[in-house]
Amino acid sequence: MGNRDTRVRGIAARAGGWSARHRWAAVGIWVLFVVLAMGLGSAAGRVDVQDSDQLKGETSTAAHIVEDAGIEEPASETVLVQAKDAGTKATDAAFREAVAAVMKAVDATGEVTDVTSPYDTQTISGDGRSALVQFDVRGDSDTAGERIEPVLKAVEEVQKDHSGLRIEEIGGASMNKTFDDAFGDDFQQAELSAVPVALGILLIAFGAVVAALLPVALAITAIMATMGLMGIISHVIPMSDTANSVMLLVGLAVGVDYCLFYLRREREERAAGRDARTALRIAAATSGRAIIVSGVTVCVAMAGMLFTGLAEFEAMGLASLMVVAVAMVGSVTVLPALLSLLGERVEKGRIPFLRKAMERRAARTGGESRFWSAVLRGVLAKPLVSVLVAAGVLLAIAAPAVGMKTQNLTIDQEFGDSLPIVQTYDRVNEAFPGGTEPAEVIVKAKDINAPEVKSALAAFKERAISSGASRGPVEIKLHDAQNLAYVYVPLVGGSDLDKAGASLDKLRDEVRPATLGKVDGVEAPITGQVAGSKDFNDQLAGAVVPVFAFVVIFAFALMLLSFRSLTVAITSIVLNLLSVGAAYGILVAVFQHGWGASLVGAEGVGAIITWLPLFLFVILFGLSMDYHVFVVSRIREARLRGLATKDAIRHGVVTTAGVVTSAAVIMVAVFAIFGTLSMQSMKQMGVGLAAAVLIDATIIRGVLLPAVMSLLGERNWYLPKWLHRLPDLTHDESPEAVSGPPQQPPAVEGEPVRV
Repeated sequence: MGNRDTRVRGIAARAGGWSARHRWAAVGIWVLFVVLAMGLGSAAGRVDVQDSDQLKGETSTAAHIVEDAGIEEPASETVLVQAKDAGTKATDAAFREAVAAVMKAVDATGEVTDVTSPYDTQTISGDGRSALVQFDVRGDSDTAGERIEPVLKAVEEVQKDHSGLRIEEIGGASMNKTFDDAFGDDFQQAELSAVPVALGILLIAFGAVVAALLPVALAITAIMATMGLMGIISHVIPMSDTANSVMLLVGLAVGVDYCLFYLRREREERAAGRDARTALRIAAATSGRAIIVSGVTVCVAMAGMLFTGLAEFEAMGLASLMVVAVAMVGSVTVLPALLSLLGERVEKGRIPFLRKAMERRAARTGGESRFWSAVLRGVLAKPLVSVLVAAGVLLAIAAPAVGMKTQNLTIDQEFGDSLPIVQTYDRVNEAFPGGTEPAEVIVKAKDINAPEVKSALAAFKERAISSGASRGPVEIKLHDAQNLAYVYVPLVGGSDLDKAGASLDKLRDEVRPATLGKVDGVEAPITGQVAGSKDFNDQLAGAVVPVFAFVVIFAFALMLLSFRSLTVAITSIVLNLLSVGAAYGILVAVFQHGWGASLVGAEGVGAIITWLPLFLFVILFGLSMDYHVFVVSRIREARLRGLATKDAIRHGVVTTAGVVTSAAVIMVAVFAIFGTLSMQSMKQMGVGLAAAVLIDATIIRGVLLPAVMSLLGERNWYLPKWLHRLPDLTHDESPEAVSGPPQQPPAVEGEPVRV
C-alpha cells in the first residue's frame, strides 16, 4: 500500500529541507558547535587512561597498589658488557676494568642513581661472557627518554676504549629515545598525509576544486569538534593517544564517505534535468537517509568496544562513535546548507581535462559505470555460479584465519632488527632469558619486615629458580615506608612469550601459593610485560562473544527496521562477516605465515597483535555498512519506481559504482598509508583495513550482493506478517516522493513496500 501524499517524511529529509531554507543559520550553528566543542574541550583538558585502569586482574591490582602507595618507580637502564670471543670471561681483569669504567662514566653524568655492579648483584651469564651494569634514571620515568642522551654518549665513549668487548645500553628510556628518533614522526606524517591523499582522489572523482574540498572540510571540522568533545568526555571515560589516532582515521573515512554520497546524488539529479532545489531535496531524502542508517549502524558497531572492559578499547570505541555521529549530523545538516548556498558554484575550480573526460564518459554511459555494467551482465546472467565462485574465493582467503595466533608483539617483532638497540635486546635475552622484561611481584604486607614475610620472600626467591620458572638472578627491592617489596623475576623463555607465559603460570599457580600465599594479609599480584600480555589476552578472549553478539544483533535489528525486510537484514550480516573473515585470512597469511610479507616489510613477525582482530571486526563491520546501505537503498528505490527486481539490482549497483569506488579508493589509500609505517602493529592495522575495504567494495558489493539478491528475487523484500508491527523507517527512498506523485509499487511477498 503506497502513500497517497507526496509530503516527504523522515529525519534526513526534514533536516536537509530546513538547512536548505535556513542556509546561514545552519552553517552558523555548525561553526558555533565546532568552536564551542574545541574551546570547552581545550579548557577542560584531556584525562588519559592510567596504567592501573588499562586492565583488570592482577596487572590492574598491582598498578593500584603502587599508585595508592605513591611510589614513582624510576626508569631502569642496563648496560650489557659482553665478550666478543669465547675466551674472554667476566672474571678477567680487562673485563672488570670495562665494568668499572661503565659504572664511573654513567655516574659522572649526574643523570643516574643506584648504579650496581654485576659482581655484587650476580648478574653474570651462565657462560661467564656477559654481565649487566644496572642503574636508575633520575626524575620522572615518563620523561626519562628526554634526559638519557648524556648517559648513552658516556657508554659509547667507554665502548671506544674497549674494542674487544661489546658495551651497549638498553632500557625503557633508551628504547623510547631510539624509537622516537627513528619513528617519532612516522605516525604523525601518516596522519597528515591522509588528508592530501583523500583530497587528490576527490579531485579526480569530481573534477572540481570546490566539490572536492567540501567532503574534506566536513571531515576535518567533524574531527576538530570530536577532539574537543573527547576532552570533555575524558573526565568521565579517560581517553588516550591511540583513541585520538583511531578517531582521526575513522572520522576522515566516514566524513568523506557521507559527504561523497550526498554530493554525488545531488549532482546526479541536477544532471538528470531537475532544478537545484528539487535535486537537493532528493539527495536529502535518499542519500541523507542512507547516511543516517549507515551512521547509526556504525555507531552501534563502535559501541561494541565498550563491552570489552578494556580502558583502551573503551576510549577507542567512544571516540570513534562520537566522530561518526558528528560527521553524520554534519552531512545531513550543514552540507545541504552549503550546497544550497553554493549552487552552481560547487563546480568552481574545474580541472579542464578531467571535466571533459567525465562529460564524455557520462554522455556515452548515461552516468553508469561501463566496467560494472559489464560485470553485472555476467553476474546477473549466472547468479548461482557467481555466488559459488565469489563465496568460494572469500572462504579460501579467510581459511588461514582458522590458525590465527595473537600476542602482544615483542620489541624485535615490532621493529625488526634494523636498529642496534633491538639487537642489544636480543643479546640480553639470549644471555639472560627474561632479563629485559622480568616478571614483577608487588608484595604488600602490614609489615614488610616481619619475620614471616621476610622468610616467605626468601622462599619465593629460592623456589622461583628451583621450580624452573626462572634461572635468576631474582632481585628484591624493599620500600619500608610503604610496606611494599618489588620482586623482579627473569622468566625462562625470555622474548618467547609462549614459553615465558608458561613460566609465569608456574609463578602464579605453584610458587606464590607455596610461599607468599601462606602468610596472612599478604597480597602479591604479579605484573610485567608477559603478565600484562597474558591478562590482556584473557580479558579480550572473554569479551569476544559479548562484543560479537552485541554488534551482530543490533546491526541486524537496524537493517530490519531500515528496510523492513528479513532477507536484507540476514544477507547484510552474512556478507559483512564474509568480508571480515577474508580480512582476517589476509592478515594471518601475510603477517603470521609470511606469505608475501616482504612486500609490506613484515618478515618474521609470526603473530597478529592481540587487540587487532576484535578492533578490525568492530571497525570493518561498521564501515562495511556504508556501502551496503547505500547500494541496497538505491536498489530498493529503483524497485519502488516500478523496475523488476533484477533490473533494480543492475541499476542500483551500476549507478552507485562510481561513488562506492571513489569512497573505497580513498579508504584504501588512507589505510594503506598506515601499512607503510615501521611498526608492525600499524602495518597489520593498515593492511587489514585496506584489504577488507577493497574486498568489500569489489567482490562483496559488485559480485556477491547482486548475485544473491538476483537469486532471491522478490524474496529480498520478505517480511513475515508477525513482524508487520515493527516501526516503519522505510520513508524517503524514492525521488518521486519529493518531485512528483509516486508510482504504485508492485506487490511483494510478505508485505507491500512503502514509499
